[in-house]
Amino acid sequence: MNKYLPILLALIGVAPVCADAPLVPDAAALGQMLYFDVNLSRNRTQACATCHAPEAGFVDTRGRGALAAASLGDDGHSVGDRNAPTAAYAKFSPRFHRGVDGKYVGGQFWDGRRPDLAGQAGDPLLNPIEMAMPSQAAVIERLKENPVYVGAFRQFYGDGIWADTEAAYAAMRKSIAAFEETDFFAPFDSKYDRYLRGEYEMTPQENLGMTLFFSRQFTNCNLCHRLRQSQVDEKETFSSYEYHNIGVPANTELRALNGKGGGFVDRGLQENPEVHEADAAGKFKVPTLRNVAVTGPYMHNGVFRDLRTVVLFYNKYNSHNPRRQIDPETGKEWGAPEVPENISLKELETGPALDSRRINALVAFLKTLTDRRYEPLLEQNEALDHPPHQ
Repeated sequence: MNKYLPILLALIGVAPVCADAPLVPDAAALGQMLYFDVNLSRNRTQACATCHAPEAGFVDTRGRGALAAASLGDDGHSVGDRNAPTAAYAKFSPRFHRGVDGKYVGGQFWDGRRPDLAGQAGDPLLNPIEMAMPSQAAVIERLKENPVYVGAFRQFYGDGIWADTEAAYAAMRKSIAAFEETDFFAPFDSKYDRYLRGEYEMTPQENLGMTLFFSRQFTNCNLCHRLRQSQVDEKETFSSYEYHNIGVPANTELRALNGKGGGFVDRGLQENPEVHEADAAGKFKVPTLRNVAVTGPYMHNGVFRDLRTVVLFYNKYNSHNPRRQIDPETGKEWGAPEVPENISLKELETGPALDSRRINALVAFLKTLTDRRYEPLLEQNEALDHPPHQ
């Protein structure tokens, strides 16, 4: 049995399952086993949890430098071109659809190409540069190696489930999604949540950052990173789940590693098979800001390492801020947008330029969106950024 399973089952209130047990308590517990099972990758080295690790905000922290921007594949050398988004709070993204205003909303992956969690759950297993299983049938054969799975699938999906490869694969997807829909992925217990419940008092800097974030007079943050209109809604996920091109530069260091140079352009939403509009190019789904301070690197391609850099990048648009045209991570001007058309200038240019005090306050507020169990990671990051004098 996976070493994490008894602990994680207890965390979501499910009794542990013995390795030789014929059944598991429910579909979510089955999904949990699947989520941590490295046997579902070609070389038996990767699971969902490898790139969406619960101990690290449900992102991939294996890489260093440019390799931190995208996940390493099961073969030990393939590297993707997009950053693995957090699986935390992913259940709140609505099904992919077109809203009444004509904007695309929701779905899973950066381009929304899967409508929901169940749709997303099975894709990495078959992706040749991720878990690299050759077919659905090959995955089902791996599942059949585990007698617990054999009994559990029959229990939840019917005695004939193993006779139909596509149905069995769909059942696997549903089970993983059921696990991702548990409160383990969305505890809503950050300092911000505790503040709303009267259990935490914001520091003056955090309070200033919160005021700035929710004010459309001083910042543009909540134009995209806000789902509900009430500032005191305890289920705010800090994403509109819309799609925008914010002028993110290509990650040239990552492209040097994965070989996607030579004019390759990631066109974002336009890669979604349901989207055909030209103005979709370069747009990516607005991510949640929950746990943002511990889930870097940032942007769809992991081009920025530091959260403060991201805030500075947005601030360069405010009043065409002449003081914010240098990327602090390179010491050079910000890279050119990978897709220069369709940039959401209306949203990006809203609000005045911010001074360093207000930028630091915004970063401080964003840190309060960290789930309680990840707060020690904030301290570790601080220690890495500001090591003690020798």
